[in-house]
Amino acid sequence: MTVTTQGTLSGTVQVPPSKSVAHRMLICAALASEPCTIVCHSVNRDMEATAACLNALGADITYDGGVFKVTPISKPTRGATLDCGESGSTLRFLLPVAAALGADAVFTGQGRLPERPLSPLYEEMTAHGIKMSANGHMPLVCQGTLPAGNYTIDGGVSSQFISGLLMALPLSGKESTITITGHLESASYIGLTLNALRTFGIEVIEAGNGYRIPGGQGYVTPAAKVTVESDWSGAAFWIVAGVAGSKSITCKGLDYQGSAQGDRRIVDMMRRMGADILTTPDGVTARPSALTGCVIDCADIPDLVPVMAVAAATAQGTTVFDNIKRLRIKESDRVESILKMLSGAGISAYATDNTLSVTGGPARSFCYDPSNDHRMAMAAAVLSSVMNISVTITDAECTSKSYPAFFDDFNALGGTVNR
Repeated sequence: MTVTTQGTLSGTVQVPPSKSVAHRMLICAALASEPCTIVCHSVNRDMEATAACLNALGADITYDGGVFKVTPISKPTRGATLDCGESGSTLRFLLPVAAALGADAVFTGQGRLPERPLSPLYEEMTAHGIKMSANGHMPLVCQGTLPAGNYTIDGGVSSQFISGLLMALPLSGKESTITITGHLESASYIGLTLNALRTFGIEVIEAGNGYRIPGGQGYVTPAAKVTVESDWSGAAFWIVAGVAGSKSITCKGLDYQGSAQGDRRIVDMMRRMGADILTTPDGVTARPSALTGCVIDCADIPDLVPVMAVAAATAQGTTVFDNIKRLRIKESDRVESILKMLSGAGISAYATDNTLSVTGGPARSFCYDPSNDHRMAMAAAVLSSVMNISVTITDAECTSKSYPAFFDDFNALGGTVNR
């Protein structure tokens, strides 16, 4: 696929729903007391993977007309195979949940998923009596019932381990605690989990360096429909296209003040670089701006780095992205993927173990393999827009993992996509 623009992108785009929120709402609904309706105006491959795995565990989840209808698990299916696709969230959330249900499940996955780390969650579950096949290989067999107890997790690898335990431990019926050691990465994503748990009647109490989950609880279906809010991670691509381009782009369906998504900080980060961004209760307008390099701490916003690197490529001076080590264990080694993208465009960039430095400058047309990484394919398309160059992207369909309509929206905003 080759993407180009005649001038630059401009206009208004409806941002898709957040897959991070959808994962959590689907899991909570599948564990609840009564059927539930979840409004989600579009789906992607990762959401579909979570829904399919929950169905394999005994739920009945259907999707039609922008709505998930969820009939909860009444009796867990034992010995089911759960195909997580390429979704790390699906695997890391449902591994402890399936164990808490005593489902004796078998987990499979594709792409880089078998290589992505499960430690220290794996070791903590086995320490509490769960038997699993060898770590780092799929199929992953998980047998036994996860009990209530005191769990300790290093927060430095993935907050998803903590979120998975937070959703699983209320099923035990007894009080449990989770103690977090080390620096907690992507803390805002735990906030999304706590929001979903509250929506479904689960109380979690912050306790020092962790959480306490009182016993005697059960998931309760809310009286009203649940709505999945729009995705700030997806919106970030259009926000950068607006501030780094020459015409404004408005993203509809975003509430900067009311959202718990950590990636809403794309607004703050772009403003630090000099961006002119207007926020309203229902949207964000990104206006053309003269950007200047700065230092950005990425510990809590790793998914924003690919598109922020595009903004840095257009900025005056050098931008340094700090605390990027975890980017190497995403759908691709995103540090290397970003360097490959920028070097292909002739942009100066280099990385250390935990930093990425990008110096703005002119760009050239190039061909790019995003290594089956949805965020890298979208970043390359935005780079073509803001630099007014042509970029040929191999395997561009990988964007369906999080944003299936991305290139349709790219076209609607004035880009040209030759498939």
